[in-house]
Amino acid sequence: MTDYEIRTRLAPSPTGDPHVGTAYQALFGYVWAKKNSGSFILRIEDTDRERSTQESEKAIIDSLKWLGLEWDEGPDIGGPYGPYRQSERLEIYHEYINRLVAEGHAYPCFCSREHLAEVRKEKQKAGSGSGYDRKCRDIPPEDAAKRVEAGEEFTVRMKIPLEGKCVFEDLLRGRIEKDWASIDDQVIMKADGFPTYHLAVVVDDHLMKISHIIRGEEWINSVPKHVLLYEFFGWEPPVFCHLPLLRNKDKSKLSKRKNPVSINWYRKAGILPEALLNFTGMMGWHLSDEREKFSLQEMIDNFRLEDISLGGPVFDLDKLLWLNGRYIREDLSTDELLDRLVEWGLNRERFKKILEICKGRMSCLSDWGELTGHFFSGRISVTKDELLLKDMDEFETSEILQIILWELGKLDSFSKENIYSLFKGLSGTLDIKLKYLTQPLYIAISGKAVSTPLFDTMEILGSDISRTRIRRAMEELGDLSKKRLKLLEKKYSSLFGGS
Repeated sequence: MTDYEIRTRLAPSPTGDPHVGTAYQALFGYVWAKKNSGSFILRIEDTDRERSTQESEKAIIDSLKWLGLEWDEGPDIGGPYGPYRQSERLEIYHEYINRLVAEGHAYPCFCSREHLAEVRKEKQKAGSGSGYDRKCRDIPPEDAAKRVEAGEEFTVRMKIPLEGKCVFEDLLRGRIEKDWASIDDQVIMKADGFPTYHLAVVVDDHLMKISHIIRGEEWINSVPKHVLLYEFFGWEPPVFCHLPLLRNKDKSKLSKRKNPVSINWYRKAGILPEALLNFTGMMGWHLSDEREKFSLQEMIDNFRLEDISLGGPVFDLDKLLWLNGRYIREDLSTDELLDRLVEWGLNRERFKKILEICKGRMSCLSDWGELTGHFFSGRISVTKDELLLKDMDEFETSEILQIILWELGKLDSFSKENIYSLFKGLSGTLDIKLKYLTQPLYIAISGKAVSTPLFDTMEILGSDISRTRIRRAMEELGDLSKKRLKLLEKKYSSLFGGS
């Protein structure tokens, strides 16, 4: 125990589907706070104005509540250190950015995007990295102030030391050193006046009195910038604890190409929240008696941060399904299981949506089972021959499915109208008749060449389940090689403006 309040936080960006990595970090932060009678805070880092959406924020909040990880302070409930959305804290950030500039720790940068792109290109060609050339670092402060006053567009960069090392401690990894020469003069305020992650996270963690930063190891390389900002402001850094990355079975970083990564997919696939929490807790931590099934309270009672293993935890979906089965068999009575099934997918609201697209194909009530099985199935059985597009082989078909996946990922709203418009556009751009383009989709989504209306079906199933089924169809066709995927990305970029 400590002699100060333990305060941990989860700070997701609302820029897409809630990721299982978010649940992973949330769980360890939550458990450590509750173990020490502390506070767990939810902060929304929405300074990426182009990608942040209210829909994504709502999905994050809903998924965390479904898991049972309630926060003590946050954007929906408030708290003593709010606001808890970064977009509502701009005045606070500007105060600290101005302080850094006034004290000589940061400077306005007037370089154009074209100049920065040229510098990056030249440095890469010379094999000397791709960092900024510090062109504006030594502009006299009075001259820089005049240019700002005149309305010239600028960002603000922090001054990174030109020599020496940054040394910091990680609770799990011990002493870490990084040469300052390998670190760029980091932008801390963008041209639109919004702070970058690095400035905002330090200011927020200090003002919100965060005691322990528990996050993924991908952020370790950013810590020197943060440590330097703490030094500039004269603040004591919190305890850093970087969790090992979640891995696929082949030990590569967990990615949606090889595993479902959205919390919503697991929810819609029928995984129990207590099983997903238990499984997530096993990613780097175990009870002393090595039991694999344990409750959230048992984890809180026995947890110590220093017991986290740094071995790359493998997110094995088969193991999760095994554990989920144990919860269904061992923890739920028949009545309780019925309640869970109704809540999951056998509720009146969902039945009504499905009935609306099925009743035109029903001649008797018993047709219901055959017509609707794909709405309640975890895995759809497909064969390679059924999936092939007209006049295309498996690799060409897989490429088309990959393009469809990229385009579906861009949809803000997964409605049948938006999906139809997307496919109509794809049909024209790819020069494939719509009836042929949708043929493999019927197989991938429902397992049948003739089924319920495709776009209505995809809307009811939702983005996560629909895209996962398409990815599984691609697996049946055979994974695209790295070389082929790279060529496809170039083609896609030229046709659609990038993935």
